[in-house]
Amino acid sequence: MAYHRQLVDDFLKQYWEYYQDLLRYREQPSATEAERLRAEFDRLFATVTGYDALDDRIRITRDKKRGLLMVLSQRELPLHNNPAELGARRRVRKRDVSFGPQSERGRAAWDTFQTLAATAQKLGVRFHEYVRDRICQGTRFPSLAELIAFRAQDLHLGASWMAAPPRPAWKPVQVHCWHG
Repeated sequence: MAYHRQLVDDFLKQYWEYYQDLLRYREQPSATEAERLRAEFDRLFATVTGYDALDDRIRITRDKKRGLLMVLSQRELPLHNNPAELGARRRVRKRDVSFGPQSERGRAAWDTFQTLAATAQKLGVRFHEYVRDRICQGTRFPSLAELIAFRAQDLHLGASWMAAPPRPAWKPVQVHCWHG
């Protein structure tokens, strides 16, 4: 219906303007602006359009206010989940190509190794070298958890709720524990 389409378009225009305000806030946060954005969220998501499907979606979003506005106290948080969605697609592609794991243990192994590989890739670590280092009980690489903490420190992530651990010096090197 054209009338419903117009209601959705009008709401989305306001929504995207609010989203842009949140992006600007992340660049220049202030207590005053955080309070304004909280009040604006309440105003925007108190909207009742008369279009039940849209009003239900607005209510569902309003009920998630606490999580959605965490960016006002922890500005390093992303405003969207696109990286998580892309990570899930990788898993689905593998399942589709290989027809899925044959057992629960196989599924767990898939999940573990795909998560490790994706994390290593995001951290700029060669997964094969990292696994060799772990199998050989080497100490050439810090754990992925330590690397994540170091990267967070470099990017000033987590600054609003935790202190980053001290960063030791390390350089990836070739690991030789077997031939092949």
